[in-house]
Amino acid sequence: MIPNLFEIFATPYLLKMPLMWLAVMMPAMVLFTPSQHLVTGRYILLKKWTMKQFTKQIMNPLPTQGHKWTVFFMTLMMTLTSMNMISLLPHTFTPTAQLALTMALAFPLWMATVIIGVLKKTTRSLAHFLPEGSPTILIPALVVVETISLLIRPLALGVRLAANLTAGHLLLQLMALAIIHLPTPMWPATVAVATTLMLLTILEVAVALIQAYVFVLLLSLYLQENI
Repeated sequence: MIPNLFEIFATPYLLKMPLMWLAVMMPAMVLFTPSQHLVTGRYILLKKWTMKQFTKQIMNPLPTQGHKWTVFFMTLMMTLTSMNMISLLPHTFTPTAQLALTMALAFPLWMATVIIGVLKKTTRSLAHFLPEGSPTILIPALVVVETISLLIRPLALGVRLAANLTAGHLLLQLMALAIIHLPTPMWPATVAVATTLMLLTILEVAVALIQAYVFVLLLSLYLQENI
């Protein structure tokens, strides 16, 4: 029987109850904020340094009125990073590979940036639909194209995150199945595939970090356009 590779992305159930909520809450359980009575260790210092560098990269291009989003962007970045990294552990679930979760994050956040632009800079927001100096004959087509490009943003934002994680996990599973099904005498091929699997795992760790950063970065760019 040929195994279904996409079974690893199916929502697990326990006592007929979906465990999606537990997977989403897991980062909050892992990345706790220590009290002042705890000794600051290397892990806490590394987390603070990472947050500081992330804040500089994301918030510096934004104007002053956009800095109120700093805490939210930091929280979103750490949550997505944690869910992506936890999903690389054996016998775990990948919540960010589910379009239901990524689209539930992408669409409301994108809509919030659009609403802010409409409320604060209505004329400028509407001007995006028709670039200055456009030929009269192309005005209807340009309006349609700009509208489609605006509406496709949340779809691209959510699909990008889910698709990259799905592709990486499928590749890891294929390499793992190749190691299991290789005959024992073919140890050179097994060693080569195992080495490739280790390198792909390192690559997948980088993808998990980069995709969380890209998700938040694109949101900050959408916000920058509307404030």
